[in-house]
Amino acid sequence: MLEATNTPSTTGNSAEPLNAALAAEARIARIAVTVFPLLVVLAGILGFLIPDLFKPMGTSVPYLLGIIMFCMGLTLTPPDFASVARRPWAVALGIIAHYVIMPGAGWLIAVLLQLPPELAVGVILVGCAPSGTASNVMAFLAKGDVALSVAVASVSTLIAPLVTPALTLFLAGSFLHIDAGGMFLDIVKTVLVPVVAGVLARLFLSKLVAKVLPALPWASAVVISLIVAIVVAGSASKIVAAGGIVFLAVVLHNGFGLGLGYLAGKLGRLDDKARRALAFEVGMQNSGLAATLATAHFSPLAALPSAVFSLWHNVSGAIVAAFLARRPLRDQATRG
Repeated sequence: MLEATNTPSTTGNSAEPLNAALAAEARIARIAVTVFPLLVVLAGILGFLIPDLFKPMGTSVPYLLGIIMFCMGLTLTPPDFASVARRPWAVALGIIAHYVIMPGAGWLIAVLLQLPPELAVGVILVGCAPSGTASNVMAFLAKGDVALSVAVASVSTLIAPLVTPALTLFLAGSFLHIDAGGMFLDIVKTVLVPVVAGVLARLFLSKLVAKVLPALPWASAVVISLIVAIVVAGSASKIVAAGGIVFLAVVLHNGFGLGLGYLAGKLGRLDDKARRALAFEVGMQNSGLAATLATAHFSPLAALPSAVFSLWHNVSGAIVAAFLARRPLRDQATRG
C-alpha cells in the first residue's frame, strides 16, 4: 500500500486540481502509484532472497511507519477537516462501511479458508486497519469524490487507536491472545502522534512543506517497500508453504472491500462520484500499520498478509481506477 501519498486538493465535489502546482503533484502521484507495485515486488523478492540483510531492521518498522504517517499529516489541510462537517452523513457512512465490511470480510475469509491462527490474525488485522491514503489518489484517477475520500481516510486514521484494537480483539481473540491495550499505545505512538505532527508542520511551516510535497509519494513508496522487505525477510522460510493461500485471502479480501464499498455508497443514496470514492476507502487499507502491529504483537508470519495486501491493493486499485475513469459518471449521464 502507498501509505502516504500527496493527494490532489479539491473544491466541493470536484476531483480536479485547483492550480498548476497541484496538477503537477497529481501527475507525480500517478507515476508513483504506477511504479509503486514494482518497487514492492522488488522489495519482496530481495527480502525473500537475502533475508539476513533485512531481518536486523525489524525493530525499525514502527519508526518507518511513523515517517509514513508524518507524510500523511503533511498532506492534510484545514479544508480537509472542514469537509467532514459539511458532509457528515457521507463521511459517517464511509467510516462505518470501512470498519464493518473489511474486518467482517477478514474474519469470514479466515474462517472459510481455515487459515492457521497466525495467518488468520494477520488477515483480520489488515481488515481492522484504517484506510490507506493511496485510496485518495485512486479516487482522483477514477474521477471520484476526492474531498470525501480524504475526509474518510483522515477520520478513519484518527479514530484507529480506539477502533482497530477493539475490533481485532473481538474478531481475532479466538485465534490468538490480543493485547488491545498495548496495540492502542502502539497506534497512538506510530500513527496519531506523527499525523498530528505533520498537520502542525503543514500549518506553521507551510512554505517549506509546499516545497517537499511533490516528493512525498516517492518517499512513501520507498519506505513502505522497505517495510515489505523486512516483513518478507522475517517469514521467508514459511512463504513457500503459505504464499498461495495468503495471496488468495488477500485478493478475496480486497475484492470484497472494493465491491461492497461501492455498494454501500449506492445503498446510502450517494452520487456516483462518492460511490467511487467509498470503493477505494473501504477496499484499500493501511497495510503498513497492520504489518507493524502484527510484527510487534504476533510474529513475522502474521505480518505476511499485510505485505501481500500492500502490493495487491495498489495493483487492483489502479486497474479499477482506470476502468472507472473510462466510464461516464452515472449522474452526469442521467442528466445528459
